[in-house]
Amino acid sequence: MRFASIVILLAAVFIAGSSIFIVRADQTAILLQFGRIVKSGYEPGLHFKMPLLQQVQRFDKRLLTLESPPERTLTSEKKDVNIDFFVKWRISDPARYYVSVGGDESVAQTRVAPRIRDGLRTAVNSKTLQELVSGGRADLTQGLIAEANTAIEGLGIEVIDLRIKRIDLPEDGTVINSVYERMRSERKKVASQLRAEGEEVSRTIQADADRQVQVIKAEAYRDAEKTRGEGDAAAAQTYAAAYGRDAEFYAFYRSLEAYRESFVTPNGLLLLDPKSEFLHYLQESK
Repeated sequence: MRFASIVILLAAVFIAGSSIFIVRADQTAILLQFGRIVKSGYEPGLHFKMPLLQQVQRFDKRLLTLESPPERTLTSEKKDVNIDFFVKWRISDPARYYVSVGGDESVAQTRVAPRIRDGLRTAVNSKTLQELVSGGRADLTQGLIAEANTAIEGLGIEVIDLRIKRIDLPEDGTVINSVYERMRSERKKVASQLRAEGEEVSRTIQADADRQVQVIKAEAYRDAEKTRGEGDAAAAQTYAAAYGRDAEFYAFYRSLEAYRESFVTPNGLLLLDPKSEFLHYLQESK
């Protein structure tokens, strides 16, 4: 009798334990009966089911991450690029998710990844390399999210976010060399432009300096000629005043000046007529 009571108690405990299941805050669940979905979309908390006949399948309702290896594709310019991206997705319909992929996360990712890659490849094929690296990623990813959700609508999955982590040029392609050549030519173009502008400024400065030199020389020559003219006038005035006081002395002085200029050469020879006026004062000194 006591043994039977223990068996009945254990059976009751087992049945009670099999009739209760808990769904955590980060989970969602469906209820199965003989492989058929009886109920889905359970909220977090304590729930009941028929023991032995019904089973509970729980799924993670948090954001899940799909990491993809770099995808190699072509731009509209037929240039190879490697695009590294990841996808954030979640289970939006547990019943459809269970039916379509059997509730297996790895199977779900293998169903989602090709659709994302196809959409990304198509989008990249329509853009140039400059558009991809200069800020066109946001528009690109937003369009891909909408297209991906349309393509996987029957899987019970919703793509929340798609991010391009990196866009690289393949090391084995000619794109890197072409980019380097373009950058080099652009730098040379800028350098040539700066050099031409510098030469233009240099020529302007040199021309202005030459003009100022000519102006300064002209002004100096003008001032010198003016001073020389004033000096000659003063000398002429002095000579005239001296000549007016004693004409004979002035003539004698001028003759001495002429003699000094004529006999400046030590071994020079001067042939003159003895009656020449030039020798007037020399003859009188005898």
